[in-house]
Amino acid sequence: MARFAALIKNNFAKVKNISTIFLFLLPAVIFIISLTMGRYQIGPFEVFKVLLSPIFPSVGDEIPDIARQLILRVRLPRIMAALFIGASYGVTGAGFQAIFKNPLVDSNILGVTSGAGFGAALALLFAGGPLVVQVSAFLFGLLAVFLSFYGSRLYKTSPLLVLTLMGILIGSFFSSMTSLLKYVADPLDTLPAITFWLLGSLTGITWQNLLPLGVIIIPGIIFIWLLRWRLNVLSLGDSEATALGVDPTKMKVAFIIFSTLMTAAAVSVSGVIGWIGLVIPHAGRLIVGPDHKRLIPVSLSLGAAFLMGIDDIARTVLPGEIPLGILTGLIGVPILVLLMRQNRSGW
Repeated sequence: MARFAALIKNNFAKVKNISTIFLFLLPAVIFIISLTMGRYQIGPFEVFKVLLSPIFPSVGDEIPDIARQLILRVRLPRIMAALFIGASYGVTGAGFQAIFKNPLVDSNILGVTSGAGFGAALALLFAGGPLVVQVSAFLFGLLAVFLSFYGSRLYKTSPLLVLTLMGILIGSFFSSMTSLLKYVADPLDTLPAITFWLLGSLTGITWQNLLPLGVIIIPGIIFIWLLRWRLNVLSLGDSEATALGVDPTKMKVAFIIFSTLMTAAAVSVSGVIGWIGLVIPHAGRLIVGPDHKRLIPVSLSLGAAFLMGIDDIARTVLPGEIPLGILTGLIGVPILVLLMRQNRSGW
């Protein structure tokens, strides 16, 4: 009997290891599939040849020039942006839920999305170019989090609760300011541009947009990855973290700073894309449990795969492109309900 139980345990461990490996390979698989999808169909072998052509020019000689340009200049930067943004939302969502000890928060809780939305709307109102819109959204996203954090310092009791409340207040303020800008905007020109930007999209992503995105998001992900074990300590409470030799205040501030930079950079490029930072950590906990040493890598992988898949749906299902913010809500809400139903024992 003991031998049978040990056999079952070993087989379960093997299955679990295989599923974990599959989770880490999933973004790579979806990445290649995404490069083949679109109005202009390109086979996977052609995709590999085009990707190798900058290194080995002779490999892609027989590939049509339109296919090469479509992959290297249009699809590749767009899909890489979806990978970076999805991964950052998954990681920051898991981190914020650990810091605030609340399964219903994500990186938008401090108003960064509302601030970035106002910054983009303000730039679009004054006919700013794409770079101006991106910089304005990034700076106002940081400003919103700074105001939330500064306002919370005015009260000494329940710092996390006050910080959450200030984030909600600042987010509501910037949302109202954005509504005011939409009210005064030209309804035939500026208003549609503001509305479409706020719905979220990766249309028009170029290598020029991707470079600053990677410069901010990659170091942020590395920071959270290396210190992910401390999220386990922070989730226990400040007293327990101090007893274990971790300064909870400094660690929380560091995580919030890196997460804010990542979220502001993501929103400045893609517009407002919700639900990823809320849904993905729940899915990760259902698969690997609450240990952040495993949850952070899984959230990174699932977040990247999820947004790349959503973007594929957005640009292929209908003749016109569907805004990503609409799809993440339509798909994310049912998924979250199912995950909460499966995980009734707690988070």
